[in-house]
Amino acid sequence: MPSFDLLFNAFVTVLVTIDPPGLAPLFLALTGGMNRGERMQVAMRASIIGFAVLALFAVAGAAILAVFGITLPAFRVAGGLLLFYIAFEMIFERRQERKERSADTAITKDHIRNIAAFPLAIPLIAGPGAISATVLLSGSFPSVLGHLMLVGIIAVCIAITWLTFAAAERVDGFLGETGRSILTRLLGVILAALAVQFVADGIKALMAA
Repeated sequence: MPSFDLLFNAFVTVLVTIDPPGLAPLFLALTGGMNRGERMQVAMRASIIGFAVLALFAVAGAAILAVFGITLPAFRVAGGLLLFYIAFEMIFERRQERKERSADTAITKDHIRNIAAFPLAIPLIAGPGAISATVLLSGSFPSVLGHLMLVGIIAVCIAITWLTFAAAERVDGFLGETGRSILTRLLGVILAALAVQFVADGIKALMAA
């Protein structure tokens, strides 16, 4: 049975890499011109697709790595470095700029009904950081019960993301530019610390092997 600390760390890691507050203004931009009903349809579809992708990597992450001959400690180091880079982008607000470029591309090139799949579900919800974090965490939840608990954690994070989309206009208005900036930097610092821990654990496992 995974400890409370492990469950809480997994929850924080997945939630921070998805970054619902940072997605709220992008969701509003992508769904500009839609009524509330249409926005909720996009939010639900994007959430379901994002959950399916992350759940797949939570359950089969180790098997996917095995196909490519990659050990979990090696992926833990690589994934930790990637998460640290994402944390760096969050702290210095480079990640938001990249996400906004993705959103702008989708508005001009994709039909409105596909926005939920791209770029909202992939790569904004289930992006490289969230996928890497999920695969890394799957190694800490090796049992069937552990996998189910990790999928449950992902479901909770996706539900929070959907609620953020549902309240996107209010959340964006409440936080404002300053609030979003402070929150993003704070989450970035937390993610950086978690990323360092992933790298340290990976190096320790590699040396032990």
